[in-house]
Amino acid sequence: MTSIALRQSIREVGRAIRRPESLARRWRDRLENGVDSPPGTVFLVLLFNAVLGTVAYGMVMHMHRGLAGMAEGALLFPLAAGLAWMLAFPALYIVHSLLGSRLDFTTTTLAASITVSFGAAAMLASIPITWFFSLAMPFVIVHWAVNLVVFAGVSFWMSDVFLRVMKTLEPTRSNTYPFVWLMLLTAIGAQLFWLFGIFEF
Repeated sequence: MTSIALRQSIREVGRAIRRPESLARRWRDRLENGVDSPPGTVFLVLLFNAVLGTVAYGMVMHMHRGLAGMAEGALLFPLAAGLAWMLAFPALYIVHSLLGSRLDFTTTTLAASITVSFGAAAMLASIPITWFFSLAMPFVIVHWAVNLVVFAGVSFWMSDVFLRVMKTLEPTRSNTYPFVWLMLLTAIGAQLFWLFGIFEF
């Protein structure tokens, strides 16, 4: 039964890359949907995607520093990203609920997890760009420029996905606080990336 649920979760996450709102909406309505509801293992698949994307990009981001640098990037990048998510998430659920949101904890978690998984997939897709410029133009200023462009692009698309998902889940509510929360997450993430030396090339 677990393997069946896992395979179904993988398919759900694959579809969520194209239509993230659908997965979140079906999870919110899971008690009414019955058999059409996503399995709980979808959270594990989303977490695996997030870890895989950040580990892989962290390695490529520091490939010019050799094996030691790649290993450090593979460890510190997902660690910084994960800590930023864990530190910021309570504010999303608690404050959003105090402001009148009726989303339960798991639905809010799923919305944030879909966003993170989408960002990790975008990071994976960006690896060939970072890899090419790291080899073709091995200069610090180039490393900075390429990675800043990648991070800016991924952040933009993650924000778009998150705001779309939250609007789908509660269409009558303003997206003002979810947007403020994204700014909080960005600020915490930037501080942790600086603390862990992610952008030290």
